[in-house]
Amino acid sequence: MLPVRRQIADQIRDVVGSRDLDLTRPPGDDGLFGPGSATWAVHGDFTAMMAGGIASLLIQMLHPAALAGVWDHSDFRRDMAGRLRRTAGFISVTTYGATEAAEQVIARVRHVHDRVKGTLPDGTPYAANDPHLLTFVHAAEVDSFLRAHRTYRDPDFSDEQADRYLAEMAQIARRLGAVDVPEDRHQLARFLASVRGELRVDARTRSVARVLLNQPAPSPALAPVSNWLTQAGIALLPDWAARLHGLDGAVAMRPAIRAGTRRLGGAIRWALAR
Repeated sequence: MLPVRRQIADQIRDVVGSRDLDLTRPPGDDGLFGPGSATWAVHGDFTAMMAGGIASLLIQMLHPAALAGVWDHSDFRRDMAGRLRRTAGFISVTTYGATEAAEQVIARVRHVHDRVKGTLPDGTPYAANDPHLLTFVHAAEVDSFLRAHRTYRDPDFSDEQADRYLAEMAQIARRLGAVDVPEDRHQLARFLASVRGELRVDARTRSVARVLLNQPAPSPALAPVSNWLTQAGIALLPDWAARLHGLDGAVAMRPAIRAGTRRLGGAIRWALAR
């Protein structure tokens, strides 16, 4: 690998902490999904997953209880990059790791969730292990990842494959404690429509969104990539979510962002190829 190519690849892998993850699997163990799964296909592109992750977090923070868990129980202002890296690690291990490693990381997240609880500003109690809240967080995530994959990586990804992805990923949500988890596109759309009345924006939402959207790049060399992927994530937002965040001005830029992100994805895949 050429020195520049290797340098770019190393910096990208550092963003998600992939060089620190053990994704080896013993013979005969395909993990929770396996090489032929829709999940391997959707989660296999760095560019689409990063953009989808941005969109997912912007949607998740619209729920007061999800937002409160971040606000009350994390140092998001100083460690947003670390939070993103931990989330990427969870996705990588549960997607590509051995079955035992996936089960261990799921158990670890459940243990963390047990400690994340408190009271909203209006006095309503919240808990990260609330089954409905877990279903919402999961739904926002898989909807964003699927939207990113079909927009930036594979526009020919069929509806059948999309439904298979949602059915596969539902098992992760259930293992984390979610209930009534959507398993196809229609169930997912109905669930997200049903939860819209619970979502809102306030000063705390805007503060967390500013930190997410203005986090410094991991290195000067990756600043243009980081900035572009942030815009690619914003462009993925459903119209209703973009309006809530006051980001609906990005709608007109979607075609240009889509084309540029596909080109960026090709360059990143070149850098990561061995």
